[in-house]
Amino acid sequence: MSIKVAAIQMCSGMDVERNVETLKALVRDAAGQGAIYIQTPEMTGSLQRNRKALFASIRPEETDLVAKAASELARELNIHLHIGSTAIDLGEGKVANRALLFGPDGQKIASYDKIHMFDVDLPNGDKYRESDTCAAGGEMVVANVDVDVKIGLSVCYDLRFPHLYRKMAQAGADILSIPAAFTVPTGQAHWEVLLRSRAIENGCFVIASAQVGTHEGGRATYGHSMIIAPWGEKIIEIQADKAGYAVAALDLGAVEKARNSIPSLKHDKVIQG
Repeated sequence: MSIKVAAIQMCSGMDVERNVETLKALVRDAAGQGAIYIQTPEMTGSLQRNRKALFASIRPEETDLVAKAASELARELNIHLHIGSTAIDLGEGKVANRALLFGPDGQKIASYDKIHMFDVDLPNGDKYRESDTCAAGGEMVVANVDVDVKIGLSVCYDLRFPHLYRKMAQAGADILSIPAAFTVPTGQAHWEVLLRSRAIENGCFVIASAQVGTHEGGRATYGHSMIIAPWGEKIIEIQADKAGYAVAALDLGAVEKARNSIPSLKHDKVIQG
């Protein structure tokens, strides 16, 4: 079985409506290339560090502009559209960094709230405290994209926690979804090697859709959206430092082939101590 997929790369700013228009154009172009599963980056709707501005721009999921546009696009184009994540207002001063997956009928199939919060002090002096704004999720999500295709949902910093992806693979995931907004220094050092590791460890395809470029407020993200095969080789990568998309046809038989060649999923052991 083969499925044609697309990873969308964006440079989201503070204007949600403008980001939605960019989203629509890129998704329509990718669907025009035959993609039936299309995935966007982390924080598709708005990427900003100003807390006051963030809360002024977000809404609950029921009225969220990105969710509404994604539902309509999925139905219009007869595709599965996965918003890598967008900020959803939970009330009481907290948001969810939430992934949303819509089916060809426009209905939501699944959602996932980012589990691991990015609270770090980087060597270059940048500081991030995602938990000051976001409420962490607590549930792993593996969803059906088709009758025979399962995808594990994650967001950005989750990538550094391999046990999450192991559980997804054990739950039947064929594809690991990794939308992100990596900084440039960590992207240069770790992005590709982490993505390829998750693919190889679990015998899964990886679809990694990223934010790219310099955003309003000065934050710079790494880009390099890519799609990786279960054996670890890159199928396609966006090299340009600008918005765009990468399309690839995935032969799902490669998952079984990789897992039969290196049956590590069958050899897992619980380590005591």
